[in-house]
Amino acid sequence: MTTVHAAPDAVRMPGPDDLSVWPASAGHLAHGDLAVGGVSLTEVAQRYGTPAYVLDEGEVRERCRTYRAAFPAAEADVVYAAKAFLCRAMVHWVRDEGLGLDVCSAGELELAVTSGFPAERIVLHGNAKSPRDLDTALRLGVGRIVIDSASEVARLAAAIGPRGSQKVMVRVVPGIVAGGHEKIRTGGEDQKFGLSLTDGSAQHTIARILDQPQLRLTGLHVHLGSQITTVKPYLAAVRRIVGLMARLHRQHGLVLPELDLGGGHGIAYRPGEPALDVTRLAHKVRAELASGCAAAGIEVPRLIVEPGRAVAGPAGVALYRVLAVKRTGTRLFVAVDGGMSDNPRPALYGVRYAPRLVGRASQAEPAVVTVVGRHCEAGDVLAADAALPGDVHPGDLLAVPVAGAYHLSMASAYNLVGRPPVVAVRDGRARLLVRRESLDDMCGRDVGV
Repeated sequence: MTTVHAAPDAVRMPGPDDLSVWPASAGHLAHGDLAVGGVSLTEVAQRYGTPAYVLDEGEVRERCRTYRAAFPAAEADVVYAAKAFLCRAMVHWVRDEGLGLDVCSAGELELAVTSGFPAERIVLHGNAKSPRDLDTALRLGVGRIVIDSASEVARLAAAIGPRGSQKVMVRVVPGIVAGGHEKIRTGGEDQKFGLSLTDGSAQHTIARILDQPQLRLTGLHVHLGSQITTVKPYLAAVRRIVGLMARLHRQHGLVLPELDLGGGHGIAYRPGEPALDVTRLAHKVRAELASGCAAAGIEVPRLIVEPGRAVAGPAGVALYRVLAVKRTGTRLFVAVDGGMSDNPRPALYGVRYAPRLVGRASQAEPAVVTVVGRHCEAGDVLAADAALPGDVHPGDLLAVPVAGAYHLSMASAYNLVGRPPVVAVRDGRARLLVRRESLDDMCGRDVGV
């Protein structure tokens, strides 16, 4: 067992009772254990193994309800962004709570519809939709297809045929830079998504759509980026898009009944970090939209928002078992049985988490450690500058909160480790939603011999 020195004051050390970024159901149990959804995390690890994802169903549903309260159905649609996390149970929860669904591929779309989600309440996105994506969307009767490039207009019209019809939106780039990292900022110029207002490509594409009788343009779509924690960028986007809608009305007599402001609503990953106030967002956006449309002399469109991370992220917890502890140079490394194959986000975006020791009480002083994974990459870091008890040792159980979004959905089979299971917890009961990926699963795809 390795004991390490206390952490410097420069690193914030959450107190033992600080569960501010955990699901609301999280609570302390005896012997240093934690419960989520009334279920001991130690028991989950013992029953399902590690690594494992734990998803609090009650937290997911409550977050859906918070959005529905902030954006009432009489004047807005809330559409869950499936790319954050999708499984059959999630489809049912979202449907039950009255949300729509936003998908990015034929695979996500098929899973949703075959799980009972109404296709007409689904929006299909994508900067490079494949023929299969479009064919599946048209076959299943998807509610909206968001056009992302001028070339997509002719492709979609041809796929529909002369007697068909499909509702579409146009993704507009408003020239607003927002988001927590340069790789997740999508509202500015010179990135792959959408059509620019600045160079006129958005207006040109809209004109092409109006020449296609099969395409029914219902509105404009904007997505500024991800991990946005202030309202200001959304208000700026509303002003620019209302200006575009007013010009389209003057030039084409076009009245667009919908405005989709996308998602990107930021959440806190560590205690003390900011998060977007959804209620304030709804109030400010509705007011800005109403005043802007009144000044422009156009009708107020129905608002659509697309939260993903803000619904699923805080509802999830990742569980890992410590395999090794060692000091190299000035750093103390705590290696666990997962890594970038089940959470690539720290390597991609430099995301920082606050892991926690669970399953045993420790009186040791906290220390600054680097929690790393088991994979053959120096960048396989799950939590840099994290606070853990100085007596952390192999066999300990670590829990990482805010693990519900972009973990399993971005997981890989790197080193043929296999993707973890997803376990739902609620009212003291745990149930398996997605089983662990086995070696047989992975080897079954290898047909080259």
